[in-house]
Amino acid sequence: MPYLVREHLFIGNIGDAAEVLQKGSNEITHILSVLSSASISFFSEWRSGLTIPSKEIKKVYVGGAGGDGSSTEDNVGDVSKSSLSREKLLYLLEYAGKDMKLVRMAVPIRDMEGENLLDYLDVCLDFIDRSRKEGSVLVHCFAGVSRSAAIITAYLMRTEQLSSEDALESLQQSCEFVCPNDGFLEQLKMFEEMGFKVDHASSIYKRFRLKVLGDSYNRGEKIDSSKFGADPGLPAEVSSVEVTPNGDNHNRAYRCKKCRRVVALQENVVEHIPGEGETAFEWHKRRSGNHFNKSDESECSSIFVEPLQWMTAVEEGALEGKLSCVHCEARLGYFNWSGIQCSCGSWITPAFQLHKSRVDISTVILAEGKERSSA
Repeated sequence: MPYLVREHLFIGNIGDAAEVLQKGSNEITHILSVLSSASISFFSEWRSGLTIPSKEIKKVYVGGAGGDGSSTEDNVGDVSKSSLSREKLLYLLEYAGKDMKLVRMAVPIRDMEGENLLDYLDVCLDFIDRSRKEGSVLVHCFAGVSRSAAIITAYLMRTEQLSSEDALESLQQSCEFVCPNDGFLEQLKMFEEMGFKVDHASSIYKRFRLKVLGDSYNRGEKIDSSKFGADPGLPAEVSSVEVTPNGDNHNRAYRCKKCRRVVALQENVVEHIPGEGETAFEWHKRRSGNHFNKSDESECSSIFVEPLQWMTAVEEGALEGKLSCVHCEARLGYFNWSGIQCSCGSWITPAFQLHKSRVDISTVILAEGKERSSA
């Protein structure tokens, strides 16, 4: 039997959902299925002989990570930029059930700590919002313990401005045995730190996205360029800039010092927390100035960026290697899927490093639709 969490919002397991789909419900009008497969046939695989009629409304697939966020779908609907691969199904929307009146959204998420939950949150939370306005919604996974609990916890966080701990505790008052896996709990904390939204420009999200790519690489999966950030050196990307309050368009750009080609924009940079500086490398190294004065420490000698589509050496599948300018082949830096230690002492994993000595920093400015730069 589903548990009532809030008005018009229920949580349950696959058995609860199957009963609603088979027999109908006077209360529930919408179902959010969070299972390893989005197909309605998952129910017949779970229970032999169980057949549930359905009629597809639309399927939505998401474009490559760091790309334009485009989606392929049968109907209308805007989908946020995501780090999912081009072939990855974001969600399936369909009419289902006894009288074909239930609206079911299905998202393919496995109950694994390494699973990417963040990229599905926006569509799931928006669906719950719409469903509660039109009727009542049942959010379910297989056991009703981890995946559905993580989605509803995020929903309570956003709608009631609760911390991840408080939101989960509130959910457990309605359904005491819910317990998202540790990976989902970590992502819910990120969701909280980003202000209850999935902010793709945030350094929190960028580090998470790199971790997802690193995990894929470590599983032996080929990381193709559709999952890389767009090449900022192409004209269409160079013109993608921020607008300042005074009306000027600008963006910090990193250019190859030899040929001046743009190799990264500020939006491609993955920020990191400074480490222990030189003390992290040489315990006996003598330093000038006050040993305890952090201002004596120089800034990082490198910047770390997301993998970009001009990085052909990365796409070739090596664990590590040089990053060379795609135009003049000058060496710009280094990459290593196992990580690189910055001059500040911090480890970045995986790491795509550009040496500051090999690039010039300038500002890309657009005036009357034409690009110019100021060093």
